[in-house]
Amino acid sequence: MLYHPDKHRDPELKLQAERLFNLVHQAYEVLSDPQTRAIYDIYGRRGLEMEGWEVVERKRTPAEIREEFERLQREREERRLQQRTNPKGTISVGIDATDLFDRYDEEYEDVQGSSFPQIEINKMHISQSIEAPLTSTDTAILSGNLSTQNGNGGGSINLAFRRVTSAKGWGEKIGIAVLTNFLECPMKRAPGDLEFGAGDLQGPLFGLKIFRNLTPRCFITTNCALQFSSRGIRPGLTTVLARNLDKNTMGYLQWRWGIQSAMNTSVVRDTKTSHFTVALQLGIPHSFMMVSYQHKFQDEDQTRIKGSLKAGFFGTIVEYGAERKISRHSILGATVSVGVPQGVSLKIKLNRASQTYFFPVHLTDQLLPSAVFYATVGPLVIYFAMHRLIIKPYLRAQKERELEKQRESTASDILQKKQEAEAAVRLMQESVRRIIEAEEARMGLIVVNAWYGKFVNDNSRKNEKVKVIDVTVPLQCLVKDSKLILTEASKAGLPGFYDPCVGEEKSLKVLYQFRGVLHQVMSADNEALRIPKQCK
Repeated sequence: MLYHPDKHRDPELKLQAERLFNLVHQAYEVLSDPQTRAIYDIYGRRGLEMEGWEVVERKRTPAEIREEFERLQREREERRLQQRTNPKGTISVGIDATDLFDRYDEEYEDVQGSSFPQIEINKMHISQSIEAPLTSTDTAILSGNLSTQNGNGGGSINLAFRRVTSAKGWGEKIGIAVLTNFLECPMKRAPGDLEFGAGDLQGPLFGLKIFRNLTPRCFITTNCALQFSSRGIRPGLTTVLARNLDKNTMGYLQWRWGIQSAMNTSVVRDTKTSHFTVALQLGIPHSFMMVSYQHKFQDEDQTRIKGSLKAGFFGTIVEYGAERKISRHSILGATVSVGVPQGVSLKIKLNRASQTYFFPVHLTDQLLPSAVFYATVGPLVIYFAMHRLIIKPYLRAQKERELEKQRESTASDILQKKQEAEAAVRLMQESVRRIIEAEEARMGLIVVNAWYGKFVNDNSRKNEKVKVIDVTVPLQCLVKDSKLILTEASKAGLPGFYDPCVGEEKSLKVLYQFRGVLHQVMSADNEALRIPKQCK
């Protein structure tokens, strides 16, 4: 009724009313048709834009429409099947920095002509894997790795096939691996795939991995392997039984037979704010007990601090560290490891999307307080300096570029929305005048002033202060029976509104009069609002 062209005699207002009335008419056409309304109610505009609805039989129920939409989605996903992979990679670079602290030992023998500490890379490891979905249940996995330590190295390449047999289980059924050895570096292989391998020190290898849900709260995984070598056939079997003890706690029992036989039991508790693990292993050659705790801070950077204690036949190790999100896809962490007889090490890890970069730095073989101090304080000082001087300015500039790009891409659409909002406000003037007269007569709700957008303080730049628009008239037009009710949705879509600051946080500030008393309220963009507030 507000936008009907016959209600406006002014030619300019009549033209604006026709344009807005057509938008209302389009919405009416969607909502008045049971089929298109069901599509819109379930999937929104995205569902209406999906190709293929023209072949759908009319007069279908919402459930049938949902099934048809899911079928169209599956067909589109199948077309993209060959283009999708799940790449994962790890690069580890071991650094020997013991010369930094050992040179202060009385028994240290200085190398003639060397006045600077000798820091060298003593080991490296590179691994990479990709997945290629073949069907909805079959996946091919290609992976490989290269390792070297003190001049000795080796590598492998693996091809495996995984099949999901049912909702309760899956198996990695076929695999091929080719191993190569450089000098005399024996390779350690993770159990799992059914594989065939060939190498100088290791012969062919076959493996099978099976997963099965026993109950809704319990599952089992089994890894079988046969390693063929010059010493004969070396079988191996690993079985893990896991059970949900409660909502946040898992219990694991592991039995490994063959190479490095052992029995392991562990309990893992993971909540929103913490992660706790306790484990006990009895085996050959290593038996140990381990306790670790991680605290998760509820901040934007997802900061975590962690500590662990591990004691066994090999000695005792204490580790502590922290990790923090430094960008949208990157997490940086550092851990200090102090142990007997391992000494002191600093481990730096960077996770970038699905890639992991790991840098273990061995500082000393002894328990030196100076090494522990510098391993703890050094990374903190470097991180805060880099965060303040490099990371923070870079992220701020990146955010500005993204916002500017978003503004440019939506400039024409926002301009159109602004013109429609201004036209709507002009068409609302007469209705708002009548609403105000009725509210004044009953001492009801009168919107004195209302602003929508990004609110800034006086210390901000002047050009930021224009990111607020006056929405007094549109809000007063929404008042009915001395009440204003806004639902949980962006207010930029309300009649007479538009987005004045694309990509930035927005709020609505309202100064209103009710029963002759002035009130003020501010709500977030997607927050529901009710004026006046109901008394409990």
